[in-house]
Amino acid sequence: MSFLNQIFSTPLGYVISLCYQIFNNYGIAIIVFTFLIKIILLPISIWIHKNSIKMVKIQPEINLIKAKFFGDNDKIAYEQSNLYKREKYNPLASILPLFIQIILLIAVIHVIYHPLNYLLHLESPLINGLINQTVDLTNIDPNISSIQLTVVEAVKNSAFYDAFFSLETQFANIDMDQTLNNINSIKLNIFGLNLSWIPITKKGFLFIVPIIAGFFAWFLSYVQNKVNVLQSEQGKLNKYSTMFLSVGLSLYLGLFVPVGVALYWITSNIFAILQLLILNKLINPNKFVDYKALEASKIKLGELQKLQRTKKRFKSDPNKKREKSDYKRFFSIANKHLVFYSEGNGYYKYFKNLIEELLYRSNVVIHYVTNDPNDQIFEIALRKPQIKPYFIGMKRLITLMMRMDADVLVMTTPDLENFHIKRSYVKKDIEYIYIPHSPGGSYSKTLRKGALDHFDTIFLTGPQAKREIRELEKVYELPQKKLVEFGFPLLEDMVKNYETSERKINKKNIILIAPSWHDGNIMESCIEPILEKLTTGEYKIIVRPHPQYIRSNEEKVKELQNKFSFLSKDTLVFETDFSSSSSIYESDIIITDWSGIGYEFCYSTLRPGVFINTKRKIMNPEYYKVDLESLEDRIRNRIGIELELDDIGSIEKQVRDLIQNASKFQDIIKDVRNNELFYFGYSAQKGAEYLINSLISRSKN
Repeated sequence: MSFLNQIFSTPLGYVISLCYQIFNNYGIAIIVFTFLIKIILLPISIWIHKNSIKMVKIQPEINLIKAKFFGDNDKIAYEQSNLYKREKYNPLASILPLFIQIILLIAVIHVIYHPLNYLLHLESPLINGLINQTVDLTNIDPNISSIQLTVVEAVKNSAFYDAFFSLETQFANIDMDQTLNNINSIKLNIFGLNLSWIPITKKGFLFIVPIIAGFFAWFLSYVQNKVNVLQSEQGKLNKYSTMFLSVGLSLYLGLFVPVGVALYWITSNIFAILQLLILNKLINPNKFVDYKALEASKIKLGELQKLQRTKKRFKSDPNKKREKSDYKRFFSIANKHLVFYSEGNGYYKYFKNLIEELLYRSNVVIHYVTNDPNDQIFEIALRKPQIKPYFIGMKRLITLMMRMDADVLVMTTPDLENFHIKRSYVKKDIEYIYIPHSPGGSYSKTLRKGALDHFDTIFLTGPQAKREIRELEKVYELPQKKLVEFGFPLLEDMVKNYETSERKINKKNIILIAPSWHDGNIMESCIEPILEKLTTGEYKIIVRPHPQYIRSNEEKVKELQNKFSFLSKDTLVFETDFSSSSSIYESDIIITDWSGIGYEFCYSTLRPGVFINTKRKIMNPEYYKVDLESLEDRIRNRIGIELELDDIGSIEKQVRDLIQNASKFQDIIKDVRNNELFYFGYSAQKGAEYLINSLISRSKN
């Protein structure tokens, strides 16, 4: 601010002081000062006006460049830059008026706030003495911006004259009587308004000031939009955004700063209107701009832009229109008792058995919201009219969830309230139910802290889940949730599919390598040494990376495939199509890390696995607060073997031993499965019973 004072406020202060000496009225001095500033800046205004005309003059060429190189933004920018150089057009000129206005406004505000400095040119020690005396007399805050204006008002109060005159003892070389008379003679009134008053504090009739300021700001913008050669060619968004900004600033100045500042701003806008009209007469844009050529170029470019928009609309409208229609249809239905939410097509399998049980046992209508326009639920709903599917994209889902009006909402997505999915703002008593999508995994390790805190009910896979959730509630002093002993229906389907699938007689034992996708998984830490040990020709190896890993590391997967491309398909296969689970059922053994697929394989086939102790998937940094042995730690060495990274060299021997002794694991794995999963064989029935009873209970209430 001191820099601005030196560069702008000081010279402007002398100009205002000169105007005040001539007219002996601060308000008139501000008006004349504003006029003089317009005169001083007239050469710049003329240059800006001519530059604007030049821009509109070359606009047809710009439009034709955009049409000629349509879609090639780099080429357009290059040609446009050359055109600017040829015409000596400066695109920065359009922002110069705003920059000048801001600088002037800051300087003028400073000048108006400090009449003792800039009108009377008093020394700083004397000004400080006058301020201190005013503070003592009025208890005013010395740090307010308008303190000097308050000093002027105080000096004008005859009751305070003696107190101010007593400062003569501190400033013996100053004629205090003359100084006070000079301050007292400052005329701050114009049109019946005191220029030191601030409308927001004085209120009353002073509210006319921001109204007048806002009106002239609007009128200036209106005139500019109509007759300013450049602004009249801008789009509605640019025109009206500038208008709203100008009016908003004017209302602020009119309300929160002294009337003197508002007077400057109003006067400046009035003179700007007059200046624009005069410049348009003297330098008429119509003499320089070929408006017919401009219109023709607009039409030519507009046709291409319209075609582009049509193509985009043609490609995206089916889903956009469908989403909008489904969103509207969802909220047009009253009494939506039960809603399922799915992130995509691959999540239906976690709901499948539960939904089928609900359809079999009740006539409840199931509203199924999915983020995937190609979700299989739409085809299923054609055969099962009790299911009402809706495609809602992720952005619109946020609003849908906030407006949710169902009785019960079932989802596999954790972190309710922690990220984009929130509980309903409309209906506060919705029962939010979480269904897990893995038979293993630790709630305290593999989910984020607080991932389940905002659910009302948790469907449990087994006793371990129950213990962990109760312990989390205890550690974080949370209210107890409803815990429903449920199980994992998907696994029951896998068992049925395995038991009914045809057994192929394979010449070689098949080893399935199925890692997780988190940091440090098998693909990141040890896949190459494993393959080097096992691709001897004795086994057929199927590498099935996690889909998420492939999406994030496509190049790495390709590099690995290329490195081992010399091996025949009878020895090594990379499986990247996940539409079938046949490789899971055909394999004799699985090698995995901390992926849930290991438990699914062992539980469904009753065959053992090799569980490599790679870096663990820890999502909750406070997992240690739950002092329970996790399910993984307890069962991995029962349904197979654990192998440290340092022992990868022995993996061939470990695999051979497991395959030879696979039959010994069948009863052990079955026992673990039955003990660690609730209601194996009829878990979906238990889940459906709970949902039906919950809906009945809510209907009674």
